[in-house]
Amino acid sequence: MDSVLVVLGIIFPVFAVAVSGYLYARFRRGGTDLSLTDRVNLEIFTPALIFSVMSDADFDLLSYTSLTAAGVVVILITGVIAVAAARVMKTDVKTLVPPLMFNNSGNMGLPLAVFAFGEEGLAAATVLFIVENFMHFTFGSWILAAHFHIKPLIRLPMFWGAFLGIFVNLAGIKLVEPLGDAISMLGQISIPLLLFSLGARVAQTHVTPFRLAIVANVLNVSATLLVGLMLIPLFSLEGMQAAQFILFCALPPAVLNFMLAEQYGQEPDKVASIVLLGNVSSILVIPVVLYCIL
Repeated sequence: MDSVLVVLGIIFPVFAVAVSGYLYARFRRGGTDLSLTDRVNLEIFTPALIFSVMSDADFDLLSYTSLTAAGVVVILITGVIAVAAARVMKTDVKTLVPPLMFNNSGNMGLPLAVFAFGEEGLAAATVLFIVENFMHFTFGSWILAAHFHIKPLIRLPMFWGAFLGIFVNLAGIKLVEPLGDAISMLGQISIPLLLFSLGARVAQTHVTPFRLAIVANVLNVSATLLVGLMLIPLFSLEGMQAAQFILFCALPPAVLNFMLAEQYGQEPDKVASIVLLGNVSSILVIPVVLYCIL
């Protein structure tokens, strides 16, 4: 019973903020446009959060090398499984593969890490978030467009936040306290805003090819978790990092999949359905996973 209460205490604030975003977008008269808010979050608040975590003197970059490698491998193996599934289901590879490869490590992964594991969990979740986004903007873009350009990646503020944070950490630079506090405060805005935006996005999305969305998400959770469990001993992950890695593997598809599908004209309705159903069904999946790993 105590474990159930602990899990409920973790997931309630996460889903409560997401539901508030859903209700706001669903019932606000005149529609809801959070594009500017999302842009500020991705360009200012999230990079500030990443910088704060990476630049902290307690953050030991070398202790996360195995977790980083495991994150890359699980994404790639899941991609291979997704390609095979797309062939069997006679679905366009470009439609099915990205949502199964790239999960919601930002909107949902970061908040869950904070409530489940605290500051140490946030550091591990941030590492996996950077890995997932780097893979998404490189390998994911290549899948959709059959080519890759480095410029969009270089322009992403979150990667500059990571680069500068790692530089400050390795160089042993100590930020003056007022500056560090200011950056930290900006970063703290990111997590609730990510959740709120996720809820609003769900309210604006509709499931159309229901069967494809169900099959894709069942395959996504089962295959990714199975691969993740196999990789834990291979990369010698233990304790909190192992638990955080399993949580990462259980996350639903990233909202960014839908945004890129729209950009490239890659059946955005189908991708939106997969993303929406995955994020809604995570209300059932995430509590079970948390109960098992805590």
